[in-house]
Amino acid sequence: MVRRHELTNAQWDRIAPLLPETGGPGGRWADHRTVVNGVLYRTRTGIPWRDLPERYGSWQTVDERHRRWSADGTWSRILRALQAGADATAQDSDGSWAVNVDSTSCRAHRHAAGARPRGPGRPPRKGGGTRVDPEGREALGRSRGGLTSKVHLLADDRCRPLVWLTSPGQRGDSPMFIPLMQALSVARRGSGRPRTRPDRARGDKAYSSRANRIYLRKRGIKATIAQPDDQRAKRRRRGRAGGRPPAFDRDQYRQRNTVERCIAKLEQHRAVATRYDKRDYIFNGTLATAAIVIWLRDLIKEPSDTA
Repeated sequence: MVRRHELTNAQWDRIAPLLPETGGPGGRWADHRTVVNGVLYRTRTGIPWRDLPERYGSWQTVDERHRRWSADGTWSRILRALQAGADATAQDSDGSWAVNVDSTSCRAHRHAAGARPRGPGRPPRKGGGTRVDPEGREALGRSRGGLTSKVHLLADDRCRPLVWLTSPGQRGDSPMFIPLMQALSVARRGSGRPRTRPDRARGDKAYSSRANRIYLRKRGIKATIAQPDDQRAKRRRRGRAGGRPPAFDRDQYRQRNTVERCIAKLEQHRAVATRYDKRDYIFNGTLATAAIVIWLRDLIKEPSDTA
């Protein structure tokens, strides 16, 4: 019997060719499928690594494999391979490809704090991870909710995560919009460069800024972003000098709920809803494993899912 959090045969066959074949000088690693299921179990439940059930083998092996694959980009490569052709599978009725932006704050457990600082610009291992953030090292910060990390996310219209960035919990949403759009890269099916420019971007009032709208206009991306009341009042006070209000399609804006539903899917994994990882690159690896599960369940419909 396959447990809910474990990979089915069809799902495993999809990602198995994307995993490393050997473990280096020491010979072949422990069975990849057992280890991957152990990582998914921990991501789903959020338990300490030491409490991992014995059926997944040594917890040190599972923990080390997750750290290694988070650092060398293995999880990211698997996710990018699953995302290939996402612009074609999540099109609107008019044939356009839209992305939706939002963010969520993840409460950090006390075990997530206390990582030793790294030197400026020094990666954690083998080129993985991010540089030290002087305003919030390892994407940890203080907000009203305490010690938190914020996940800034782009999702398509089928509630599937496309790209995300992590930041300290007190970081605003609007300044992260342009870096998110610049990080978007979806491989095409067959030949051709990755798709980096959607047809439309949707966001709530937090992303309504002049810089964001100018960026979208220059790239030819339609903006469906709600405008807050203070910006409307300021434009009215200026009269004719305030210019015309930005275009806003209410029907398109209703579809922005897909990114909120995507966040809900990610936070069903307790190691995402509550951060336990000290290092930012490991937390991003945990986010990638949760995203891989979402994509696999969307691409491969099991009989129990369609019943």
